[in-house]
Amino acid sequence: MDGKLKLYGFNNLTKTLSFNIYDVCYAKTKREQLDYIKYIDEQYNSERLTNILCQVTEMIGAKVLSISKQDYEPQGASVTLMISEEFKINNNGNGESIVGHLDKSHVTVHTYPEYHPETSIATFRVDIDVSTCGEITPLDTLDYLIQSFDSDIITIDYRVRGFTRDLNGKKCFIDHDITSIQDYIDDKIKRKYDAVDVNVYQSNIFHSRLLIKDIILQNYLFKIDTYELTPEERLQITQSLRKEMIEIYSGRNIYD
Repeated sequence: MDGKLKLYGFNNLTKTLSFNIYDVCYAKTKREQLDYIKYIDEQYNSERLTNILCQVTEMIGAKVLSISKQDYEPQGASVTLMISEEFKINNNGNGESIVGHLDKSHVTVHTYPEYHPETSIATFRVDIDVSTCGEITPLDTLDYLIQSFDSDIITIDYRVRGFTRDLNGKKCFIDHDITSIQDYIDDKIKRKYDAVDVNVYQSNIFHSRLLIKDIILQNYLFKIDTYELTPEERLQITQSLRKEMIEIYSGRNIYD
């Protein structure tokens, strides 16, 4: 308990992490675009996504209560985990320990494969939400989540809501120090991305966006090798990929 805030009763702060990634790919023909969507849909089916969420749950020290998962037609998948968190009060007035469970927390994931009808660009989006109550913070799972997917663009939102009290009855609206979500991401990972923060500190709202720096073209081609392309085609495809990424990263249409 060293370094932890002494609280009166349960810590009922709600901490919500919204983690979104985009994986971008170039598929030359409509048939290849559909094949890519099918491929990525199979790679990230509900079973694999469930395993990822179970690992996240273990990392934050919670317990899985129930799992609901679904694969969709023609594509996409969703998984929801209800989780419980354990709290301990050292003294209930009789010198005994009490263990309490809050079964309000959850972890969810949804996938959204899609493709651009004109530029041969296909995009795979993953949304993961982790909502916890109490001492648990989901920020420590970010490295694992980023590396679990091919993440070209990442948007992360973190918010702390509610309040708890210290032993003197003073309200506490956040129980841990944070200046940026990026502080919870490994430096080796951060070096691969350009990043920007938009934070509202007085409301305990934090937002970070990351954009992959280097495009190694072969990593973005589906059923095509770079040697099959002319230098002009390589340049055009790279520019199309970068434009798509910048617009998603910026959250607005720039090149239309």
